[in-house]
Parts: sequence; structure tokens; C-alpha cells
Amino acid sequence: MGSFFCDLLSFSHDVGIYDADPSRLRFTYNCRRFSSLDEVDDFAPDLVINAATVKYTIDAFKAVLPHLPAHTILSDIASVKNGLPEFYASCGHPYVSTHPMFGPTFASLSNLSNENAIIISEGDPRGIVFFNDLYNSLHLHIERYTFREHDETIAYSLSIPFASTLVFGSAMRHQSAPGTTFKRHMDIARGLLGEDDYLLSEILFNPDTPAQLQRIRESLAELQDIISRRDSVAMKAYLERVRDNIR
Repeated sequence: MGSFFCDLLSFSHDVGIYDADPSRLRFTYNCRRFSSLDEVDDFAPDLVINAATVKYTIDAFKAVLPHLPAHTILSDIASVKNGLPEFYASCGHPYVSTHPMFGPTFASLSNLSNENAIIISEGDPRGIVFFNDLYNSLHLHIERYTFREHDETIAYSLSIPFASTLVFGSAMRHQSAPGTTFKRHMDIARGLLGEDDYLLSEILFNPDTPAQLQRIRESLAELQDIISRRDSVAMKAYLERVRDNIR
């Protein structure tokens, strides 16, 4: 996602990019590639977009802070905001926090018109305007949430599909002639398990996740009971309720 934002912004802004592993910058272009954080001193950015993985988001901020002028707006695109409100409250910089609800695993980064983004409403007004304009230029649907509302939303929109996919993967066995539905689920499972383990853990460790998992358990128990009883009437009612949910 860091490369994505670099490419996106480099044609209308002066962009510098840094990675602790310089080899990861080999295919970036139209930007300044920093080999040391000391080079940020002269660059004096107006905005820093922190695209480090969730495990290192706050550490990355702390590493670059000594090289930033006081006016620099800090921003993150983390899918898990744990610890960030407290960090921003004490960092001495204006900030803006957003969450692009898409990524390179499943989304087509060249066409994002069906994707979404969240902008945290508690940030600096200038930063909010910047990202609002940026996401609008990508034709994203934008929602404004507080940090708390964001975490509740992520527990629902990510924890449920993540947990469901992990359960599917844990129960599967080799199929010599898999059907279309099975293959589609397998593609999702492979994509999910290609993500960083720490990211998956932190999303599932969201304090709001257990309540969502309980909903899965209750629905699965109901379905298991219906199947065990071979109750066609109850199955029809269950399927209709599911159809209503996904309309």
C-alpha cells in the first residue's frame, strides 16, 4: 500500500519514500528514495503517510519523529487502530487517520469505484480534507467514523469473514475434483493466509471480535440443529433470513 500511495501522489506532489529494507524500493519511481531517515530532515514533509505493517506502525512513527518539522501532519492507514489514539494525543503533531478498505490481495487497484474508505473524524481538518479529496478522486465511497466506531466496524466487517475463512481452511481436506464454490472459497483462503500473521492476529484480537464470533457460533448451532432434524420448513426459513441479510 505504501507503493500504491507513492504512485498515486507522485504525479501531483513531491514525494519521498523510505523503507528499512532499501531493496523494497527498487520498483518505485517518480519519487525521492531515501536510504536513511536523516535525509528526511532536508525534505521537511508536510505530510507523512505511515504504511508500515500494524506491528510496526507506532515504532515507525517514533523513528521518523526526530526528523520532522512541527507542522508535519502524521497519518496512518492501519486497519487496526489499537494504541494510535493515545500515541497521537502525546506526539505533538497534527494527525489524520484513515483506513482504505481494500488492498492488493483482492482489490483491483486500477479500478476502485466499488471500494470503500474510512476517515477518522477526530483528526486534523487539513488532513481530513486532503484524504477526502484523494479518496474522492479514486471514486471511493467514504465514511466518517470515530476511532471507536472504526474498531466496532472492523470487528464486524473483517473479523467475521476472517474467522469464517479460517474455519473453512482448518476443516478442509484435499479435493481431487473440487466444485466451483469450493475453489472460490479456496482462493479467498489462500489470499487471506498470504497476509501478515500479525495483522490477522491483531484484527481478530479486536476487543469487539468475541461478540461477533458468538454470532457465528449461534448461527452455526442453529444450522446444525436444522440439518440434524432434516427440517425442511426450518431450513427454508433459515435460507430466507440469510437472503434478507445479504440483499
